[in-house]
Formats: sequence, C-alpha cells, structure tokens
Amino acid sequence: MNYITIHGHFYQPPRENPWTGVIEKQPSAAPYHDWNDRIMHECYLPNSLAEIKDEYGKVLKLINNYEYLNFNFGPTLLHWIQEKYPLVYNKIIEADRNSIVKHNGHGNAIAMCYNHVIMPLANKQDKITQVKWGIKDFEHHFGRAPEAIWLPETAVNYATIDVLIAEGMKYIILDVSQALAARVSGTRKWINVSHGNIDPQHPYRCYSRTNSKKYIDVFFYDGPISKAVAFEDVLNSSLNLLYKINLALSHNNKEDRIIGLATDGETFGHHKKFSEMTLAYFFDALAANHGLKIANFGEFLAAHPPEHDVIIKTGHKDEGTSWSCPHGVRRWYGNCGCGEEDGRHQKWRTPLRNALNWLRDELIQIYETEASKYFNDVWSARNDYINILLDNTEHTAREFFYNNSKKALNLNEIDKCYKLLEMQKYSMFMFTSCGWFFSEISGLEAAQILQYAAKAIELAEDLSGIALENKFVDKLELAISNIHKYKNGKGVWEQLVKPAKKLAVL
Repeated sequence: MNYITIHGHFYQPPRENPWTGVIEKQPSAAPYHDWNDRIMHECYLPNSLAEIKDEYGKVLKLINNYEYLNFNFGPTLLHWIQEKYPLVYNKIIEADRNSIVKHNGHGNAIAMCYNHVIMPLANKQDKITQVKWGIKDFEHHFGRAPEAIWLPETAVNYATIDVLIAEGMKYIILDVSQALAARVSGTRKWINVSHGNIDPQHPYRCYSRTNSKKYIDVFFYDGPISKAVAFEDVLNSSLNLLYKINLALSHNNKEDRIIGLATDGETFGHHKKFSEMTLAYFFDALAANHGLKIANFGEFLAAHPPEHDVIIKTGHKDEGTSWSCPHGVRRWYGNCGCGEEDGRHQKWRTPLRNALNWLRDELIQIYETEASKYFNDVWSARNDYINILLDNTEHTAREFFYNNSKKALNLNEIDKCYKLLEMQKYSMFMFTSCGWFFSEISGLEAAQILQYAAKAIELAEDLSGIALENKFVDKLELAISNIHKYKNGKGVWEQLVKPAKKLAVL
C-alpha cells in the first residue's frame, strides 16, 4: 500500500504591540489591516471551505482540507484565529476530531514550539518552556495530548531532541538534508546519507546521545516534491500534484511506503493562489482512485514502527541544522546569505543575536533574584504560567499560586509575580525566528522582536531598578542597517521601537 501524507506548517509570528496587545495597521498587507488578516482571507479561511467546481465554475462541494492534512498551527496564531475568526477556528478543531475517527485514533494536528524560537540556539530552560507551553497550548485547543511537535524551521540538534523525549513526543518531521547516517535496526553497518540520499518512505528511530535507551522517531519529508509544491507550478492542478507524487512511488514494492510532504501551510492559497482547491480535489477525487491512501504520520507510525535507525547531523559546534538554511542555523545569527534581497548584507544578524543573548542573561539574573522570593522553583513557575495565559481566571490564578508560591502572597507581591513572568514571556518572544529571516534589521519582523525586548527591559527596570536599555542599545549600534536613515540597530530602536511605545501610551 502506498500512503500519502501532506503536512502544512501554519504559522505567523506574534504581531501584537506589547504595550496594547493590539496588532497595529500594517500598510504592506493592504487591502487588509495586517498580515494575519490578509493571510486569513487568502489561506486559513479558504482551506476550511475549499471549493470543488465543475468546468462551468459551479461549486459542487466544499472540503475542509484540515481533515486531510497533517498540520500544526503556531500557538500565537491559533489564539488570534480563535478570537477574531471563531468559525474558522471551529472548523480547524472539528477537522482534527474527525481525523481521529478516520485514522484509527490518530489526529491530524500536532503541536508546535510556542513562539517559533530556533530551538538549538535557545538555552536549556527556554527549550523546555517552549516545548511545555506548546504542548499545553495544544491540549487546551484540541482536547488531547499531541503525539508530535513541529520544530520551527525544522531546526534541531541533540540537546533539543533530549527535551522532546523528556516531554513524551513520539516523532518529529525533518528534511532529508538533516540526516547523517542510517542503518537497519539491530545491525552495525551505518550508511552515509549526508547528501540527502536517505530513503524518506519509512520512519526512522533516532536515539539520544545522553541515554542510549531513549529515542524519538523521525519522518523525513520528500524534499524534491515538497520543494516543487512550494516553489514550482505543481499546485496549478491536482493532476500535476498526482503526477509528481507518482514519480516517487515504487508500485512494485510489496512493503507499505509513505510519501510525506511538508511545506508552509500558507503555500495553500496565500503563496499559491487558489491552490487550496487543488488540494481539495486531490484529496477528495484523485488520491484514492490512484492507489494512494491518505494518512497522517501518527497513524502510519503506529502501524509501521521504525525498522531503521538514523543519526542526524550535529551542525557547526553542535548548533544543529534546519530546512531553510544550508549553513545549519546560521541564518538566525550570521551573514550567511540566506534570504538576501537586492544585494543587502546581513551583517546585522550577529550583533542583534549577541545583544539579545546578553539581554536574556541579564533578565535571567533579575528573574532568579526576584522570583525566588516568591516561588518554590522559579523555572517550574514559568513553565506553569502557560495555564494563566490560556485561562486568565481567578480559579486558574489561585491554583497557579497554590502550586508554585512559597507562602501566601499579598496583592502587591502577586502583581510583581505577574510582571516577572511577563518579563520572561517577552524574553522568549524577542527570539521569534522571523526577526532574522530576511535581510534588513528595520524590517517588520526584526522591529517586532525589538519591541518585545523593549517591553522586557521596561518590566525589568520596574521590578529591580536595574536600567538595561542604554547598554542594550549600545550593543545594537553594532548592527549595521542597509538603509541610511536608520544607520544601525540604534536607529531602528529610536525610530521604530520607541515610537510604538509612545503611541501605546497616548
């Protein structure tokens, strides 16, 4: 039997002004108010009601593509959808419930690390919190435990894998370029697959480097087909998609095989206009009629436990690899050339990363010093804070402080605890990966993460009296902009970040 699984990674970065909690108007998203809203109308909504039409343009059927896709939604995006477009939100949740029935108890949805941090570049505590928050958020929305978690940019190293194993994740999805060596389980001979030549049509077992008895399973998506879906004209028609998939199939093979695809979910309708209809017709009319069984990865894994092992690449200095940077994860800290536009340099990436790493460490010192006055374990308390973010009620708050505080706290102390936890939340938000993805520090995404840094600095000074802004901005001054009017990160701070705060105050 030949199985097909298409994974959509649906994600947008958090865009809210940290002082107001509101997404400000983004002119580049016109005619919509902001990019979340634009992509909603071009992608998230159409995929919940994808049209199948006849040759005269008459709508014959509406398909909820989420019932057929393996998918994840970024937690901050899903919260926004729930608040702004509850009907679309309900279709997403309903699709997962229906998929559980279709796929032997395995749902289509998987979790995602909370705010798209590049996990190998995060410190250990941030790795743990990102996974715990992502799992809790998933459980809150989908009403069940996730089997797997999407790693932002599929960025992974063995330290990240250890955290995922500890949190009970069964599998992850990676690019074939991230595999180093593979073997048949129980044998000693490893085969070099470092050139992307690993067979992606069955799952693999990846063992921890710190405990050889522990492991996580890995699906490697089909790179050529996935890239063709994302960047070529494959989605122009359902037949094109079927033809591309058929090229990868071995119809004479007696073993069950899986063709796994993975791409940004926004491909379906936003990047590729009307391609949600291509998917709908493929799922509804073509796949089964051409010998393809639609599955999700969880279902396939349960029926086909790995018979092969894999070693993943460690990357430079064990910092890992990803699907969108052939240089490992350098796109998120260095001038590697990925994402270069109009000849713009990315020399600003390293000073920006260094400045934020410095700020994170300063915030840790303040947090540990101040929070230890109130919490039994300051990091357990931060991990549990997701419960309040998900359900900000008196009952949840009472339970949170009962479980985490050293003593009964007065109102002023409780307020200080909230500020400390918010400071830590923004400390993680300022590492949202989109800030480094493109080629200019004054871009929408980089300015956004600097707003989160500014909010964290403000809270830190309020809590401790320690002023961090001047030293932080001095470090930003080393981040040279491609645009003359900004000059460097300091110019971005003064012209884009501080006005956002002033506007909020007004």
